[in-house]
Amino acid sequence: MVAPAGWAEPAQWPQFDEWTLISSGKKCVEINGEQLILEAGQSIWVSKGAKVRYSNPFDEPCDYWSVCLPAFSPNLVHREPS
Repeated sequence: MVAPAGWAEPAQWPQFDEWTLISSGKKCVEINGEQLILEAGQSIWVSKGAKVRYSNPFDEPCDYWSVCLPAFSPNLVHREPS
């Protein structure tokens, strides 16, 4: 997946666990109010039910892989209204 420079999405409370691996660039991950910056080669596990917000406030795109268990579904993501 690619997070373009300047991209952000609303916070969400997914009903799935999500593992993300950064291939290139950087990505900001906010989990329950704590902000982390992930760079190429780093990964994170976000447990279902956590409040999470993903963004790329940086000047270059971020390439990353995400694996969701159970699989991602719009019905399971529960995003804040934007």
